[in-house]
Formats: sequence, structure tokens, C-alpha cells
Amino acid sequence: MDIRTKAVLEGTAKDSQYNSVITPIYPTSTFRFEELGKHKGYDYTRSGNPTRAALEENIAALEEGLGASATATGMAAITTVLFLLKPGDHIVTGNDIYGGTYRLFKDVFAKRGILFSFINMMDLATVKKAIRPATRMIWIETPSNPLLHIVDLEAVIGLAKKKKLLTVVDNTFLSPYFQRPFEFGADIVVHSTTKYLNGHSDVVGGAVVYNNKVLGEKIRFFVNALGVSQSPFDAWLVLRGIKTLPYRMEAHQKNALKIASFLEGHPHVKQVYYTGLESHSQQTLIQKQMKGFGGMLAFELDTAKVPLKGFFKKMKLFQLAESLGGVESLIEHPWSMSHASMGPAGLKASGITKETIRISSGIESAEDLIEDLKNTLGK
Repeated sequence: MDIRTKAVLEGTAKDSQYNSVITPIYPTSTFRFEELGKHKGYDYTRSGNPTRAALEENIAALEEGLGASATATGMAAITTVLFLLKPGDHIVTGNDIYGGTYRLFKDVFAKRGILFSFINMMDLATVKKAIRPATRMIWIETPSNPLLHIVDLEAVIGLAKKKKLLTVVDNTFLSPYFQRPFEFGADIVVHSTTKYLNGHSDVVGGAVVYNNKVLGEKIRFFVNALGVSQSPFDAWLVLRGIKTLPYRMEAHQKNALKIASFLEGHPHVKQVYYTGLESHSQQTLIQKQMKGFGGMLAFELDTAKVPLKGFFKKMKLFQLAESLGGVESLIEHPWSMSHASMGPAGLKASGITKETIRISSGIESAEDLIEDLKNTLGK
């Protein structure tokens, strides 16, 4: 089926009693047994719930995976995956990943014995050099957050397979509408469903999608054992949001391209990062592995001409806030907000500067959004 059909229908039919078109919310914490050892598929909501199961089936279908586990947050999804490893194991990952992921890796799991190499993932030779005998996993974020660097999925995953390493791809920025990592052989795909999958900034959640039965069993075990599964109501909200995912992604992308094009021609903007611009240096790779450009962009503000604080204060439509992927346009300062936990050294290594500004393009009128930027940037 087309992804637009899957988004609306896949996994949603859970009401056999009344044939509700919309998946019901099952807010119960526990389920009644018919007799000892016999129930109707569910016993306790932390372990399984019909509403969450519908969401998991839906996301797995969109990513063309074998199955999925919905978690309480995106960070819970990442945490779950790292429990596949043991102290002494090594992960190769990018030096420009999301700040929360960087913090979890460096300040939590590194202190518990997992080893990390934060490198330039765009350079395959650097990836090869970073692999050690103890390496067990390659963690890929593409496009990267916020500078939209692209990792060659086919090349890096191919290298990992030769070395018998697990590959995990964070597909939050593009969603399965614009990118499907399993097509390139990835083992696991993770999402912060808070972002584009839900799309309405009214819930937090995550998902781990797998393409292997053994991996799936391990992931489901850890989600249950760690207690990080998503609540039924939150799962229902994400499932509702997904129904409009294809159309929202097209609207996000359309606006982002117009905004990026405007910024690229503005004298107070030093550089624009957007995968839909011809100026992006990785266009060949973008065309190869992405089905679209997405709604995220970033740019370098010339703060000698437009002071940073004054820039944000003048905003009328863009909202100064972290997160992304909602229907409203958000703008933020990665150095002091979403990526602050990386620290100055980590930020500099990633390429983020104090002048970097990130935009999550919403679905408002592009003309109105550009007018807002004109008023804040000046002439």
C-alpha cells in the first residue's frame, strides 16, 4: 500500500465489538484473566496495551520494519537500544548528533562502561578508522541536527555488515515519509514521535523499530523491564497525528524551501543549511537516499549586523522554543538551548556556533513567515 494509506489505516482496527473506525483508548492499567493462565492477549499495560499495539503496528508498517515498540519519550527509545550493549562495548557515532543523545551517551552510558567515538560520519574513511575490536554498534543520525549533514546510509551500513556491527538510524528529522533506512539494511530505526510523527506539539513519545525477530524480542523485553513503554492516551495521540503525516510533511517541506531560499539571499545571513538548496554540498547523496528534504533548516546569523537577543525579541510568528516537527513554526538557538548539554568543546567539534539558528518550519503561510523574518533581520 501507499504510505498515505498505511498512515491512515495500518494497525488501527482494534475494536471488534463495535467496529469503531478510530482506535479506542484503553486506559486500563490491568486486564482481567478469564482463568489461570488464560487472557485475551493482554495482562498489564506496561507490558502491552491494544492502543499502543495499534501505534506500534502502524509505525512498523510505515518504516517497513518487522515490528516496533512505542516508548514514553524519544530518549527512552534511545536508552532502550543502548541496553543491547554491555560495559566495554564501543559505539561509533557522529560528533553532530542531537544534544540530548550526546548527553545520554557521554554523561550517562559512558560512565557505566560503554565506550563512544564521536566522529565526522560523512567521511567513510574516518568511520572505518574509528571501528575497534570492541565496536558493536554504529549510531547514525541523518540529516544531522541542526546542520543537516548527510551520512551515506548504504556505505556506512554496508561497512557495518562486513564487520558484523549493529546499525541504528535516528530517522526523526525526515520521518518514514521522506526516508526509510531499512531499505539500506539498517537493523534498528528510532524516532522521537514527539516530533513529525505526532506533529502537533501536544505529546512526548518515542519508538524503536526493528527488522529482526531476535532483536525485536530483546527490545520488547527491555521496554517492559525498564518500564519505558508509552501510555495508552499518548499512544492514541501519536496514532491520530500520523494519519496526516504525508500531507504535513509536504507542507513543512514547501515552507522550509521558501524560507531557506529567502534566507540564502539575505545580506544579514552568512550561511544557510537546508537539504533542498542546490548549495548543499551533498546533493548527489540527498537524491540517492532521501525521498524529500523535510521541514528543518538552520542558518548562521551575522550578529555584527543583527544582535542575537534583539533578533529573537522581534519575532511575532516564529515561537522561540525547543523541539520541532509540529504544525507551528519554531525557532531556537542550539548553542544555548537544544545542544547546550554538549558543552563548548562538543559544540565546536560539531560545527555549531553561537550564531547558528535552527528553524522548524510549520504549516502556516510561508509568506507570513518570511515577512516575520524580514522584520527581524532588517534590510
